[in-house]
Amino acid sequence: MRICPFRKRRSSNWGAKLKLKIERLCQEYPGRRGQPALSVLEDITLDAAPGEILVVLGPSGCGKSTLLNVIAGLLKPTRGRVAFEGLRADPRQPLTAVVFQEFALFPWRTVAGNVAFGLEMLRLPAAEIAERARQQVERVGLSPFADKYPHQLSGGMKQRVSMARALAVDPVMLVMDEPLSALDAQTRTLLQAELVKLWAATGKSFFYVTHNIEEAVFLAHRIVVLSRRPGRIREIVPVDLAHPRDERVRALPRFGELVAYCWSLIRDEARAALEEPGAPAGGVAA
Repeated sequence: MRICPFRKRRSSNWGAKLKLKIERLCQEYPGRRGQPALSVLEDITLDAAPGEILVVLGPSGCGKSTLLNVIAGLLKPTRGRVAFEGLRADPRQPLTAVVFQEFALFPWRTVAGNVAFGLEMLRLPAAEIAERARQQVERVGLSPFADKYPHQLSGGMKQRVSMARALAVDPVMLVMDEPLSALDAQTRTLLQAELVKLWAATGKSFFYVTHNIEEAVFLAHRIVVLSRRPGRIREIVPVDLAHPRDERVRALPRFGELVAYCWSLIRDEARAALEEPGAPAGGVAA
């Protein structure tokens, strides 16, 4: 989990005011040894509604993680604008907290110590740090393991610690870069349901990157489908399934229809991306 370096403070009705606004975003990386610049994202314009789970889906190498890093403040956009509107500045309130694919836990810290780390970086009082860490450890169901170390935990438990650490700093938006992709299929399915419960309990906005279509449909209010590199918005797909969701939604005909439709948008893009020179390994999981 990485705390975004710029911070703002919510007002009493911040959830109703928050709006992530992306306008004409383009991202390029400098070319090597006289080569032209590599265009990764092109003309991305997008709004995120308060309390929305917005999922980004696309073929490997399309710029999903780059878009996430720009939103999190880890990359400065080459052109365009990314802004959180409707918030007042406060150095103790991070706009975003990021959960990465890698668990990124400190092996010398306990579960509670890892969850407390971001709060320590915000220089909060010790008593407040301890209480907020305790609450988030409890929220992700790890209270019996609060004094355990990462090597004593399963992969799913480690990622729950990462999520608790991100939530502990009370960010405006939780930003997640394929956080479940390193887990086995059963654990991944269970944690998808746990993520929905966390969203329902916190009411926060989630910005979620995945290459797994079923995961996108299970989680999202809207799915942003990107083309192959340079990534452009091909379509924004509303997911018209009631939220919060549980495992029963996977058996609905509409769930299967949405999975099939998203795959139809990505299939040819993914094949073309794999045929490009230097194409990344991986792909899109249906």
